[in-house]
Amino acid sequence: MRPFEIVLVAAELLALLVLAVPPLRRARHVAQLAALAAVAQVLVEGARIPLIPAYALAVALPAAWLWRTLRPPVPAWAGRLGTALGTIGLVPAVALPIVLPVLHFPPPEGPHGIGTLTYHWKDAGRQEILGPDPAARRELMVQIWYPARPDPSAPRTPYVEDPGVITAVAQLAGVPDATFQHMRQSTSNAVTAAPAVPGRHPVLVFLEGVQGFRQMNMFQVEPLVSRGYVVAAIDQPYAAGSVRFPDGRSIAALPRERLTPLVDQSLEPAATAPVLNGRPLPDGMIPHLAQDVTFTLARLAELDRADPRGVLTGRLDLRRTGVFGISLGGIVTAEACARESRLRACLIMDAPVPRGVVRDGIEQPAMWLTRDAATMRREGWDEAEIERHQVTMRVLYDKLPGAGYFVLMPDTYHGDYTDAPLWSPLMRAAGLAGPIGAERAHSVINAYTLAFFDRHLKGAPADLLDGKPGFPGVRFESRG
Repeated sequence: MRPFEIVLVAAELLALLVLAVPPLRRARHVAQLAALAAVAQVLVEGARIPLIPAYALAVALPAAWLWRTLRPPVPAWAGRLGTALGTIGLVPAVALPIVLPVLHFPPPEGPHGIGTLTYHWKDAGRQEILGPDPAARRELMVQIWYPARPDPSAPRTPYVEDPGVITAVAQLAGVPDATFQHMRQSTSNAVTAAPAVPGRHPVLVFLEGVQGFRQMNMFQVEPLVSRGYVVAAIDQPYAAGSVRFPDGRSIAALPRERLTPLVDQSLEPAATAPVLNGRPLPDGMIPHLAQDVTFTLARLAELDRADPRGVLTGRLDLRRTGVFGISLGGIVTAEACARESRLRACLIMDAPVPRGVVRDGIEQPAMWLTRDAATMRREGWDEAEIERHQVTMRVLYDKLPGAGYFVLMPDTYHGDYTDAPLWSPLMRAAGLAGPIGAERAHSVINAYTLAFFDRHLKGAPADLLDGKPGFPGVRFESRG
């Protein structure tokens, strides 16, 4: 809970206690204090849906005091009933802000601040095969976070701004759209268009999961940026939960029943290709999404030569470029690494590997962050999916010609590789977070992510990749 939310519910609790004990005259100021605390919370922190019970109680308490003062004496039982009802109302007033918190990421531990810019790019030479218009060209929204000069007083950017993303998150959790409206008040540690730190910085491309959004791994992105990396996150239309363009257009993800066959066709091609908008797609959708990475690398090179916003010119070291992704993004990561030699390090999180990549292999150093079959089974995955994950990851890892790392984290669920456990304590009840706990899961993921990219893009020592020191319960393997 935020500071003024705590003050609000504390004032309401105090007012209930005072109203329950005569004389009533001393309850006047306490009841008014609850109303003033509600006004202050709205003015300072902003009104939000989970606080509606608290707002209602803040109005009811002064009204109850006024009614009991102006009316003839009421029976003792009526006073006790009012106190009981107020106490019952206090339960959701306290519980809802806790289970639906406004998210604030902890300040990163690296020496740099974080700046951010978002770009809209159109690939004029490539057809948008996932949309209904055969004449449409592929368009992307790409948000870039980069090392910046720290500025504690500068306003922080919102975590999520697109209302369509909020709807997608609610659908993912199986709850009404209003449940996650509070996410719009959550903030990151980034400052829009902040001055970049001098020098050239290694570049990482981040790929989101199916029906996800480009900011869904800020727990992982911000520590990397604060330690000197540039991260470019691609919102991929028709795969992301929602992509909103500057002209106001929004593209929602394809329905699951259409997405799944297109992904499966890239993983295990069927004899009969899936059809989308009347067009057969014999390669599925993964190669199309992997081309977004190649296109983004070309646009990043243009930014480094001459950023139209004057911030990133001469700041991107594209000779040291890596890629990482979760779920669908992990599948695309493997495909992109097989196709794109400019990628120097590949981090795949909890995802199977396309058949063609398993067959042909990849040349780059690679790391897998995932979990064992028993944990997937406990989460509720079917046996075919479990086998596809475990077998394809292992086969590609075993045939790497160079450095490889395989990190198994028991008790992690799929959502633990994203920000999802931070959205609400209810995410565990919804099956989107595992028993490991968000703090431990994210600590392990961040430690291995940083060690991997530091070694293979910066040439820095990384004792963690030599197996010491490790994390209790985490199974680590390396080769090459």
